[in-house]
Amino acid sequence: MAAAAVWLLAAGGLCTARHAAAQDSVVVVLAGGERIDMVWVEGGTFTMGSNDGNGVEQHYESTRPEHRVSVGGFYMADSEVSQALWQAVMGENPSKFVGDSLPVEQVSWNEAQQFVTLLSQMTGLRFRLPTEAEWEYAARGGVHSAGRPYAGCDRKMMGAYAWFCANSDGHTHAVRRLRPNELGLYDMSGNVAEWCSDWLSDYTAEPQANPRGPRNGESRILRGGHYNSTSPACAVFDRGWYVPDGKKEYYGLRLVMERAAD
Repeated sequence: MAAAAVWLLAAGGLCTARHAAAQDSVVVVLAGGERIDMVWVEGGTFTMGSNDGNGVEQHYESTRPEHRVSVGGFYMADSEVSQALWQAVMGENPSKFVGDSLPVEQVSWNEAQQFVTLLSQMTGLRFRLPTEAEWEYAARGGVHSAGRPYAGCDRKMMGAYAWFCANSDGHTHAVRRLRPNELGLYDMSGNVAEWCSDWLSDYTAEPQANPRGPRNGESRILRGGHYNSTSPACAVFDRGWYVPDGKKEYYGLRLVMERAAD
């Protein structure tokens, strides 16, 4: 694997210590030392959704029908946003379970948007929430996908990859403690559910390219399940949703960063 480019945020602005090619990983270090490890996700085409649950007990009709989706390349954080990072940007910590290395939670979609906007302003980089299609593509392992129903694993190996109701003891856990999926992304299944940018809408069978969901709606998408979820809710194709100003002690977020213009 190529060495990561390291971008340091100093008092005078963003300092590039080593330039990144499109396929490199990128480490962004804020002035206070908080780091954001971004993994390059090569674009591709995949089958989104599930008609039969892929061996997982199906409990939502919302994953049907399966349909082909193409997404462009993007950077995705290797972990959920930690409380240390959230506090460095927002100046406060809304979480129920407190710890610097724990994922931030009790965050609404609206607050997640405020966070990515402020972080972008601080760094001069273009951070945002993932689209639902980007999230599922990355959770499945992108071009390296082994076709597993959970992020990096099948049901019998979930305890090594995901914090869920069977192993979490009813609380969140530090990010990056379990095994990552094929792309090196941690906790894509379990720990906290992750906000996506899309409004909720029904799937259709037509192929799509870089879908971003409808222009308006009532609920925003959440993905990945959480520490209190049963295993089906942690499947890579499972969908959750909630009102954008709502928050719970298992709602968090993961960053996407757009590639800088060449």
